[in-house]
Amino acid sequence: MTVRVSFAALVVGIAAVVLATVLGGAEELLDAVASPPALVRAGLVGASSVVALALLGRAIGAMGGGDVSDRGIATMIRGVRLAFLAVAAAAAAAGWFLGQALLLVVALVIAGVDIVETTFLLIVARRHHQDGSSS
Repeated sequence: MTVRVSFAALVVGIAAVVLATVLGGAEELLDAVASPPALVRAGLVGASSVVALALLGRAIGAMGGGDVSDRGIATMIRGVRLAFLAVAAAAAAAGWFLGQALLLVVALVIAGVDIVETTFLLIVARRHHQDGSSS
């Protein structure tokens, strides 16, 4: 992961948390986002559910099977990131299904915090790997 990608991931994660904070205080806007027309909500629920399942499948693939040395710590951290993003997508699907704005805010917070956290873990893992290989 390059410095630019790491920085971009941090910006996206922080932006998601800030957006969740802003939306949490804008009740009318949040209600409009959480309760669009029924056909739009159905599409959003379906799309979010498909994304959640796809992310979960990729997370299982990244974290499961084989020895740790086969996968590498960075792959496992990315698997954890995908698992939490799957949870965020599932929360968003539930929010649109139930018309509950709070679940959409929770989804943004889960995704934002996870992206920031796993980006820092990947940076530390890369530094640790570089320090270990130079010995």
